[in-house]
Amino acid sequence: MFSLLSLAAVSVCPSNFFFILKSVIPEALSLLLIGSALTGGGSVLEPAGIGSVRHKGSFYLLRFSNTFFPLSIGLTAVGGLVLMGGNYLPENIPQSLAVLSAFISSVNIAGGFLVTQRMLDMFKRPTDPPEYNYLYLLPGGVFVGGYAAALNSGYNIEQVMYLGSGLCCVGALAGLSTQGTARLGNALGMIGVAGGLAATLGGLKPSPELLAQMSGAMALGGTIGLTIAKRIQITDLPQLVAAFHSLVGLAAVLTCVAEYMIEYPHFATDPAANLTKIVAYLGTYIGGVTFSGSLIAYGKLQGILNSAPLLLPGRHALNAGLLAASIGGMVPYMIDPSYTTGITCLGSVSALSAIMGVTLTAAIGGADMPVVITVLNSYSGWALCAEGFLLNNNLLTIVGALIGSSGAILSYIMCVAMNRSLANVILGGYGTTSTAGGKPMEITGTHTEINVDNAIEMIKEANNIIITPGYGLCAAKAQYPIADLVKMLREQGKNVRFGIHPVAGRMPGQLNVLLAEAGVPYDIVLEMDEINEDFPETDLVLVIGANDTVNSAAQEDPNSIIAGMPVLEVWKSKQVIVMKRSLGVGYAAVDNPIFYKPNTAMLLGDAKKTCDALQAKVRESYQS
Repeated sequence: MFSLLSLAAVSVCPSNFFFILKSVIPEALSLLLIGSALTGGGSVLEPAGIGSVRHKGSFYLLRFSNTFFPLSIGLTAVGGLVLMGGNYLPENIPQSLAVLSAFISSVNIAGGFLVTQRMLDMFKRPTDPPEYNYLYLLPGGVFVGGYAAALNSGYNIEQVMYLGSGLCCVGALAGLSTQGTARLGNALGMIGVAGGLAATLGGLKPSPELLAQMSGAMALGGTIGLTIAKRIQITDLPQLVAAFHSLVGLAAVLTCVAEYMIEYPHFATDPAANLTKIVAYLGTYIGGVTFSGSLIAYGKLQGILNSAPLLLPGRHALNAGLLAASIGGMVPYMIDPSYTTGITCLGSVSALSAIMGVTLTAAIGGADMPVVITVLNSYSGWALCAEGFLLNNNLLTIVGALIGSSGAILSYIMCVAMNRSLANVILGGYGTTSTAGGKPMEITGTHTEINVDNAIEMIKEANNIIITPGYGLCAAKAQYPIADLVKMLREQGKNVRFGIHPVAGRMPGQLNVLLAEAGVPYDIVLEMDEINEDFPETDLVLVIGANDTVNSAAQEDPNSIIAGMPVLEVWKSKQVIVMKRSLGVGYAAVDNPIFYKPNTAMLLGDAKKTCDALQAKVRESYQS
């Protein structure tokens, strides 16, 4: 993104480019470095952890912060506020688009932070010390109140406020990377967004009528966001995140189009006119892809659309054509100075990018939704960054670069966890980078089925137990009986832990959140690389609703489409119980050899009913 903007700026206005390079780009590039460091602890070229995907305990919280961190969706409100006008109501189309953008963003501000707080509350333990979160109001009040006092004294320190807000946002992302500082990180995020909004209002100095319009739009949006966040079920969080990302994209499109409309009368005399037009075009394109792609992701996650990939004939040629048409649209857009041509081109790229978002996301299967979520989050960051360039707002540029870079890096890390390239996932491809391409291994043998009573005996005889849940646990909402089962077993002195694959579930960290919701201590929930070496010494593994993430074909069959994918090596334990509805394949459509191994027993049936039965039987056996 930065290279494109830099080249464009050099070609159309060298003097303006060097001014922006001096005042904005260093901050944005520094945030790229910070985003990389916070995400993996390494350099931009090779973030630490990409080679091994070993993030020890904090890996989930890094994904958690990336997915739920509502900075990008909140700060899009700044763009809308800057462009709002009129009195109690907007007076023209650009102002109407701006108020709609601010309204949409306010939904995300309130809803995003409340959802994040709900997630953090789930990780609280009875032994944790009391918290006094209301005390965070003191530094927040000093930050915003100090600015108000300076403004009242005639000092214009908006850029200082933007810098402070940007640092708060950096601190928020850093804080959310560890459990011990996560609440502080969420509070810093709120302070940063509040400071950014306050500085925006202070710089605009709106009339009382316009301030009432701004307050009304944001109050209405915030109320809707809070209502949604309070009512959302934990199992529906992936859908909520996708829906929020779609609003980010829509807000970006509205802001970019509104800015073009407002600035058009000044293009003839503004030396930065060409740069403004280019950034508006790019922001509209990114926003369109984010908007429609997120809606498709929402439909797949909600079950409205088929989660299987939609592989249209010639889809790659179609996507290439859409991209070429979008790029080609810049030619008349930049050459013809007429207003009609400009608006037509922006409308066309909005439609083309929206179609491209549909064709790209529809070709991605449900199993790859964790990567799609982080990619869309990265898109939203770059859309925010484009808004920052467009509005000459350093805060938007800084935070957009931070979120865009961290989202991209985390997407790449998760692709490494599946031994696939990012292009392979985004373009709806199959196979890992290690797939040999020959005929897959034929699986022979018979499986062993057991009933609940047999499973209870195996559980009672085992002292060292690992549970590896998958999306089936989420779909069945079986986390509560499993949490109660684990509690009873631990009270009997058994060592019970959970092993979580980096891309299990439909969203990064979804299983961790579900287990936390049910009261499972987070210190017994371990990442794949933390627990894989313990399987050979494990008496029993319970596989609940997982398939591809425990598929031994990844290591045993070089011709499998998941060959080389890191998996939980459950088959190396002494005994395995696989709990699922049937012997059917997972989302990768690959047969699982562990079903037919001599140390594996299949406990078939509905996961919720089976877990309830296991919980009841174990309680009965220990009480008798």
